[in-house]
Amino acid sequence: MANASILLVARILLGLLFVAAGFGKLGDVSGFGAYMATGGLPAALAWPVVLFEIIAGVALILGVQTRLVALSLAGFCVVSGLLYHFDPADQMQMTQLLKNLGLTGGYLALLITGAGAWSVDARMGRA
Repeated sequence: MANASILLVARILLGLLFVAAGFGKLGDVSGFGAYMATGGLPAALAWPVVLFEIIAGVALILGVQTRLVALSLAGFCVVSGLLYHFDPADQMQMTQLLKNLGLTGGYLALLITGAGAWSVDARMGRA
């Protein structure tokens, strides 16, 4: 049961990051869209990104389709890190990039392990 509780804590911590980020963007979705445009992505993707962050974060916390969600979040972290934080001249941005890559490692670990016993996936026989 120790492994199940550790996986639950990992899912909660990794999921909360995206839930908080998504809800935080709701206060100024158009401003977030303008920020997205600075990385070359269309501002029109702001709402889909916000919804993705919230839904994927909640799914991860609950352990719903954990492997698929973890893979999606890993890809999101790599792409967003490279588009918005890769700036070798700026130490703070490079730290943010490394944070994204570190999170990617956590999501890849969940991809391999699955959600664990305390999850919707386990209740559905998918753990």
